[in-house]
Amino acid sequence: MIILNIPLFKGLTLEQIEDMKNKHCMTEKKYKKNSFIFRAGDIVHEIGIVLEGSINIEMIDMWDNKSILSNIDVGQIFAESYALCNEPMMVDAVATKDSTILMLNMRQIFAPINNSASWYNTFTYNLLVLSTRKNLTLSTRIFCTSSKSVRGRVLTYLSNQSIKHNNIEFQIPFNRQQMADYLNLDRSALSKELGKMQDEGIITFNKNRFKLNINYDSEF
Repeated sequence: MIILNIPLFKGLTLEQIEDMKNKHCMTEKKYKKNSFIFRAGDIVHEIGIVLEGSINIEMIDMWDNKSILSNIDVGQIFAESYALCNEPMMVDAVATKDSTILMLNMRQIFAPINNSASWYNTFTYNLLVLSTRKNLTLSTRIFCTSSKSVRGRVLTYLSNQSIKHNNIEFQIPFNRQQMADYLNLDRSALSKELGKMQDEGIITFNKNRFKLNINYDSEF
C-alpha cells in the first residue's frame, strides 16, 4: 500500500510523514494469519493501519460465543477509540491473513512538542473524520442484526454491501462462518437460508461472491 493513499494521511506530504517516523510516531509490524494484534483487556496507546492483509474485530462472551463486529481492510484504521480514551479493549483484533500493520503511537503523536508540527492539524482532522465514519460502520451492523428473521438479516447485510460496492454483484470480506458471526446467526441456519434464497431466485452466490436479483420484493 502506498502510504500517501492511506486516508489517515490525506493532505500530508512524504516529508511530513517522514518527520512523524523520525519522531518515533509510527512503526511497522507483521502478523501471521489468526494471530492477535490486540486482545480484550489490553490497554493500548496505538492505532493500527492495515498496510497488507485484513483484520477482524471480534468479541467473545463468557460462553465462548463469537461475534464479528467489523472487518478492517487495507488502508483502514482500528483501535482508535481505545488508544485515545485509555480504556481496556472490549474486543479482539485478529489477523484474517498474513498482515502488515502500521502502528501509530498516540502518546507520541499528541505529545506537546508536536503541537506545532506542520502535519499535526491535518492528521488530527483526518483522525476525527475517520473515527466518525467508523461509528457509522458500527451503526450499519446494528441495522443488520436488528431483524428477528435470518432472511431479514441476510437481505439487510447484502443490500448494504451492494450499496457500498455500487453494484448488484460484489464480494464480501467474510467466509460463511465469519458471515454468521457478523450477523449473530448459527452457521447452519445461515447456509440453509442462503440456499433457499438462491433456489427462489432472490440471490445468486458462489462462496463469498454474491449477486442480487433486484426484482425481489418482500418484508424482512
